[in-house]
Amino acid sequence: MSKIAKLHINGSQYELPIVEGTEQETAVDISNLRSQSGIITLDKGFKNTGSTKSAITFLNGEKGILRYRGYTIEDLSEKSSFLEVSYLLIYGELPSSNELANFSNEIRSHTLVHEDVKSILDGFPSRAHPMGVLSSLVSSLTAFYPKSLDPNRSIEEINGTIIRLIAKLPTLAAWSYKNRMRQPIMYPKNHLDYTSNFLYMMFGLPTVETEINPIIAKALDKLLILHADHEQNCSASTVRIVGSSHASLYASISAGIAALWGPLHGGANQAVIEMLEEIKNQGGDVEKFINKAKDKSDSFRLMGFGHRVYKNFDPRAKIIKKAADDVLSQLGINDPILDLAMKLEEVALNDDYFKSRGLYPNVDFYSGIIYRALGIPTDMFTVMFALGRLPGWIAQWKEARENSEPIGRPRQVYIGHNHRAYKNISDR
Repeated sequence: MSKIAKLHINGSQYELPIVEGTEQETAVDISNLRSQSGIITLDKGFKNTGSTKSAITFLNGEKGILRYRGYTIEDLSEKSSFLEVSYLLIYGELPSSNELANFSNEIRSHTLVHEDVKSILDGFPSRAHPMGVLSSLVSSLTAFYPKSLDPNRSIEEINGTIIRLIAKLPTLAAWSYKNRMRQPIMYPKNHLDYTSNFLYMMFGLPTVETEINPIIAKALDKLLILHADHEQNCSASTVRIVGSSHASLYASISAGIAALWGPLHGGANQAVIEMLEEIKNQGGDVEKFINKAKDKSDSFRLMGFGHRVYKNFDPRAKIIKKAADDVLSQLGINDPILDLAMKLEEVALNDDYFKSRGLYPNVDFYSGIIYRALGIPTDMFTVMFALGRLPGWIAQWKEARENSEPIGRPRQVYIGHNHRAYKNISDR
């Protein structure tokens, strides 16, 4: 027997279906409430509103659980590659060896972008933010692949677009970095694996033989897995709602990149480094800033500690901490900013104030450390985030399209003026 919720408003009763997910998540379905009663619900920021049913990612912030298609983030980061996880998110199952080989080979064959893209890139000043450049370049792909605009494309054609996006985004991301650094662009070397190829295009120079450190490539591959999807966050919801208008995948992903660009979403790891630089510039006294963070009357906040979703610990942080330690050990970098980060981590992990409040270092803290160690500028951090989040965005877009979800159209509660008589300009 189906469960229902009963809503009583002004003497009238309305019965609303209760929906249960596979992890016992419970939701009251209000889809028909307005048609029955003329009433809507109000939920600013949609914090308690389920916009869809999804089979992609399960997240339980209270218990520190993150799973892609049922597989724990711990198992995937330990046993899979980023391309395997991408396949899992997009197509629903882990690939067989043949499926993975075909998937990887198809991606290798599409890493190059049209030469005219360089003309677009050259139009950006070196000070242009790499996220703006990346979003624009992804959107421009609709001009090179106009058939992608057709909402009635076949499954094969959609898969072609998916492959091209996964293949070309590292090239476009690396080129946005090269534009910022005013260095010559590097073309992909397709004998390299996905992550190593990206690092080569980022840090290689035409006149210098570039060797990719496998420890660094592995750490970055793991970091991309940890960022691959995170349920209905701001950028994933953006991709779904833009896609709900039957906009192309390129346009939808471009919108997702723009949503991620905001400092409240994708800029958290950049904020970590900026905080550490502030501590350094004020003398490097970690204990002083720990005390400031505890003082509720002080505006200072520790960036990269705690999480708005994970209430106890971020399961991704435990994984990436080891990768960060491996990278720092391998590179042997002498950087006072990174030294401060390690001191801050040690104090916070052993301080009862932070432990009792679940304010542990999160994935943004450690990813910021890794990117800093690799010499990546802070305004490129969000581009790295976008590179990892791409398969999740694609999976969200694809799922919504396959489920024939309606165009997104939130309601509002109007609080403006009532009807007013128009005044001529002479009477105003």
